[in-house]
Amino acid sequence: MKNFNKNTMERVEVMALFGYEMTPCQPLNFRRRGEDETEITELLATQIKFAGETALHIFDVLVGRERVRLEFNSRDLSWYLTQ
Repeated sequence: MKNFNKNTMERVEVMALFGYEMTPCQPLNFRRRGEDETEITELLATQIKFAGETALHIFDVLVGRERVRLEFNSRDLSWYLTQ
């Protein structure tokens, strides 16, 4: 399993499904720089936080047995792997 460093914020590319049933956005997999895609096993929780005019969409997900967090910045449309 890949090493997910805690307490970091790393920009990643995410493949997500938008407008699916009751979930407006569901990340499916992500890619770290220089690595292969990592499949998301399960979506655990979602929340939205507002920082000024920016909405941060936060997704707690499972990758295998590892719990990680993805954040989507609605202002510049960027994704980050955090935690």
